[in-house]
Amino acid sequence: MKDKILMVLCGLVGLGMVVFGLNKFLNFMPVPEDMPQAAKDAFGHLMGLGWLMPLIAMGEIVGGALFAFPKTRALGALVLFPIVVGIVAHHFHMGDLFTGPAPVFFLVVVWAIINSKNQYMPMIKQ
Repeated sequence: MKDKILMVLCGLVGLGMVVFGLNKFLNFMPVPEDMPQAAKDAFGHLMGLGWLMPLIAMGEIVGGALFAFPKTRALGALVLFPIVVGIVAHHFHMGDLFTGPAPVFFLVVVWAIINSKNQYMPMIKQ
């Protein structure tokens, strides 16, 4: 039962990451009206770099697609982990950690990493 719950949650998180990554390229979700000015300024600075947001978007798309399928979930979790840590850190810094899906995405990715720990052992062993 636990494996089926994890499979469904990973599929949803993977789909969510793909959608949020595609939104960075296609802009099909409007910016929320009540977004704090500090968050708008932070995204403005990131967009000003020119290369960082497309890199994050590609990581979200590729990582989300890998994460959604059980066979590639362990690799997808490794790709998504630094991204969701950055998302959670951003939301924590802005003071709205519990207003969106960020903590749920983080917990599901961590759960998948813990559940896949045997697949990571060959990378660690000498």
